[in-house]
Amino acid sequence: MDIPTSDIHKMSVEEFDTKKLLVNAARQRDRRKLEDVLIVDVDCHHYENESLRDIIQYIEDPVIKQTGLVYSGSGTGAQSPLIPGVVGYQDISGRVMRYPLRKLEQTPADGTHRDIHLSLKWMDAMGVDYVSMFPTPMLLLGLHPQPEIEVAMSRAYNRWLVEQILPQNERITSMLYLPFNDPEASYKMVRDFGDRPGVVGFSVVSTRYKPVYDNAYMKTYRLMEEMGKPLAFHASYNWNDPLLGATNRFLITHAMGFTIYNAMHCANWVINGLPERFPKLKVIWIESGLAWVPWLMQRLDNDYKMRSSEAPSLRKLPSEYMQDMYYSSQPMEVPNDLDVLEMTFKMIKAETQLCWCSDYPHWDMDLPSVIYDLPFLDETAKRNILGENARKLFDLDVSGRFPDYRPPGGSA
Repeated sequence: MDIPTSDIHKMSVEEFDTKKLLVNAARQRDRRKLEDVLIVDVDCHHYENESLRDIIQYIEDPVIKQTGLVYSGSGTGAQSPLIPGVVGYQDISGRVMRYPLRKLEQTPADGTHRDIHLSLKWMDAMGVDYVSMFPTPMLLLGLHPQPEIEVAMSRAYNRWLVEQILPQNERITSMLYLPFNDPEASYKMVRDFGDRPGVVGFSVVSTRYKPVYDNAYMKTYRLMEEMGKPLAFHASYNWNDPLLGATNRFLITHAMGFTIYNAMHCANWVINGLPERFPKLKVIWIESGLAWVPWLMQRLDNDYKMRSSEAPSLRKLPSEYMQDMYYSSQPMEVPNDLDVLEMTFKMIKAETQLCWCSDYPHWDMDLPSVIYDLPFLDETAKRNILGENARKLFDLDVSGRFPDYRPPGGSA
């Protein structure tokens, strides 16, 4: 459903409803009989800025808290000093007019948070059983010129999330935001929130310039490994980056930006031997699609064979370490020649390492059908990618939806 911007003001509250927007998604769900398939979305989003004033109440620094309260209640439309701005077109175009139309949608005043109501609406329409939910404007927070703001905001957001949102429904989980520009604060975040209900892991927004191999992060990785909590690198973009600033269309910025940062961090992670140092730490690369992975595998393998002395920690090819990692599917590049996609799936060992995600409500979202309809996947592979791989990755208890759940294909 695509609604011209000029018609937004004409819509009544009753006309805008998530169920109506996703009526075709519900039809796909029913036609494919997905009600008995475990579907876990490892990357969806909510708009935490709609609850900004509530989140600010959790900021521990009194000066930053007061500053945030002044701006959040000013009503002037002034840009908040807590979230850096960026030029882009993430809120327009595509298949879902997600903003500002979502503000028109009403939710019951029953004590359950609006984000829960809206999430369950789209989840049920698509046939999704469980999700890992991420913030949206905060994906730019790593670019804030003041690291203390990132620390204050992310800690407040995480506290708000684990106290006010996650306890309300077990179907909604999250990989908590790490303020990666401050290694000590990141460590404290894992220590303080790693065992909270609904916290299935931790995430680093990839649009930042701190090297993942810095020794300051090692104790954080070790703690996550000991806790059994995976680490996600969630892609984003920065049009103000000197390299991406050379692009003149958002199409290019989006295509390149959502891959280049994850590719850089992944290369640094592998070549600096972090998979050897933390062999039980599960790492997942989110929202950068899949096409970059075979490219990076081949480039790193080729150079490693000629310059292996620069990566003395490695005991196998870079591509083999990358095959042990996890990847989210969205936005899954579907070429005209499906043989290309099939080869990509083979190279990343998709049957055990790929996790489906919608990225809802982004404009380039994917439905479960992008996996379920692939002709080269058998039933076990489809079920693994749609839910089982994520269930194992997050050690997710799915008994609430599937009391007699059995892994597909008889896997452990």
